[in-house]
Amino acid sequence: MASNKLTCIVCGRRFPRGQGVVLVVKGKEYLFHSKACALKFLRRVFEEIDEELLYSAFEKTLKKFSEELKRAELMRKKKI
Repeated sequence: MASNKLTCIVCGRRFPRGQGVVLVVKGKEYLFHSKACALKFLRRVFEEIDEELLYSAFEKTLKKFSEELKRAELMRKKKI
């Protein structure tokens, strides 16, 4: 019987499938037993990425979240 245990790539802890955090980038899975390990990994990834590329991605994401917040605020407004 195959084991459903996965191994965290940051701390090495084993955890059952269905728990933890799984990031998929270009079809490759990156497995973390907790959000703390995922965040630790992503901090290091950010350090390795070209600053201009990272800035551009942050600005695009910020713009999308701002638009979502504006839409949500309009939906919450009381309609008379």
